[in-house]
Amino acid sequence: MRAFEQFTGLLAPLDRANVDTDQIIPKQFLKSIKRTGFGDNLFDAWRYLDEGLMNKSPNERQINHDFVLNQARYQGASILLARTNFGCGSSREHAVWALMEYGFKCVIAPAFADIFYNNCFKNGVLPIVLKEQIIAEMFKEVDNTSAYGLNVDLQAQCLLKPDGTELHFTIAPERKATLLAGLDEIGTTLLRVADIRAFEEKHKKSQPWLFESAS
Repeated sequence: MRAFEQFTGLLAPLDRANVDTDQIIPKQFLKSIKRTGFGDNLFDAWRYLDEGLMNKSPNERQINHDFVLNQARYQGASILLARTNFGCGSSREHAVWALMEYGFKCVIAPAFADIFYNNCFKNGVLPIVLKEQIIAEMFKEVDNTSAYGLNVDLQAQCLLKPDGTELHFTIAPERKATLLAGLDEIGTTLLRVADIRAFEEKHKKSQPWLFESAS
């Protein structure tokens, strides 16, 4: 997992509440446990007018030009602005994989579903919670700005808006540390590998009968 770095990115507004994981990445595409291959089908039922099928490339699809991510002004967006309860529904980690492969590094919303929120940190995507009133104001600002960019500074826990306004957000210290270091749960555990091995050796000496081979 890559370390999360400060960046400035284009923001795309998804003005829908209660967006569930089946809307983020529909069930018919959940046929792989690899973390790649899902970006083309992110928000599939909204991005395209035809039915999404496996092994059907975007070039073969009927584009829904009214959907926000298909509009020219939002091409290359790396920050997604959403409404409340984003990521609800099933616990599929593929939802975060699809967002990440599409190019989103950060999702901003008033509230996230718990499992989706946790999955973001496991994959290097930063979920930021801001008050609903602030989110509503940002939707208005994005609508009135041709290229609305934000500077995302995780170290300072701050978003810098185009007009210079700073928006500060909270994040658990351990979450922040792992994102900045580019560590998932396995990577964090491996930092203590020497302690783990020392414990195992001590355990073998104190209770050797547990490690004897069956006759």
